[in-house]
Amino acid sequence: MSNKKKIAFVFPGQGAQYVGMAQEFHEIPKFKSYFKEANEILGFDLEKIMLQGPAQKLKQTYITQPAILLHSIMALDFLKTKLDLQPVFAAGHSLGEFSALVAAEVINWKDALYLVHKRGKFMIEANDGTPYKMAAILGLDPQTISQICETTEGTVVAANYNTPGQTVISGEKSAVSLAMKKCKENGAKRVVPLVVGGAFHSPLIKESAKLLQAEMKKINFKQAKIPIISNFTAQPVSDPEKIVNNLKNQIVSPVRWVESVNYMAKNGVDTIIEFGPKNIVSRMIRSIDRKIERFNISKPDDAKKILNNLSKINN
Repeated sequence: MSNKKKIAFVFPGQGAQYVGMAQEFHEIPKFKSYFKEANEILGFDLEKIMLQGPAQKLKQTYITQPAILLHSIMALDFLKTKLDLQPVFAAGHSLGEFSALVAAEVINWKDALYLVHKRGKFMIEANDGTPYKMAAILGLDPQTISQICETTEGTVVAANYNTPGQTVISGEKSAVSLAMKKCKENGAKRVVPLVVGGAFHSPLIKESAKLLQAEMKKINFKQAKIPIISNFTAQPVSDPEKIVNNLKNQIVSPVRWVESVNYMAKNGVDTIIEFGPKNIVSRMIRSIDRKIERFNISKPDDAKKILNNLSKINN
């Protein structure tokens, strides 16, 4: 089916998980095999943890990442059975970029699941023994936050440019604490410490980039059928070698989500469909560009909203 609207497919990152996620997909016979295969690939019962918890276990990064990816891919595959939409871009927030790779047919979902599981383990292990911290800074412009990080002693960096009013910082515990104080003094409305397993998207976990690169060499990356907006460059990429290089750099570099969404908007995207648990990415996009129409498929019933809005999407 052709569509006149310019659509992008987007995928969430860590933080979207919850106990009971993907329950509605689990009730569809087709998707039971996805859970079974995921358990075999990972070597533990991801199915049980996603559906029954405990929440503390689901929050462990090496479990969280494959759980969110699996949920996202089931949502994507479910819509594909109902509707043939041709997106102009695919993008994902941090680990969501691996889900975007599946949407663009760069790698299959099983390889993506394996990689994000390893990625999660590497991100935790790389930070072992170093006191770390991450915090969300709300209501302060990103430029000021970046300047504060650059002028604060120790390792602290802007890790996620989520929205114009929300930037996450990451690094050494003492440096992040000092930067939080400076942000508050410079007018931040709120400064919120985050419960995380490492200093993600910071130089403190540089070892994880090398380890992930070694794992990616085992996987056959293909030319993207849909350009992927890279977190690392905020630009489209289709070449497999460049995709791998961007993913290696992404793990220790800021997620340039605001720039990524602005790039898509400037290039005609007026509709996004988010696949996966909750609607965190959709809410971020609303804060970046309210003109973009947003849909989220977290459960099978959510696909009805897409089908019911076909006249909107295709006009």
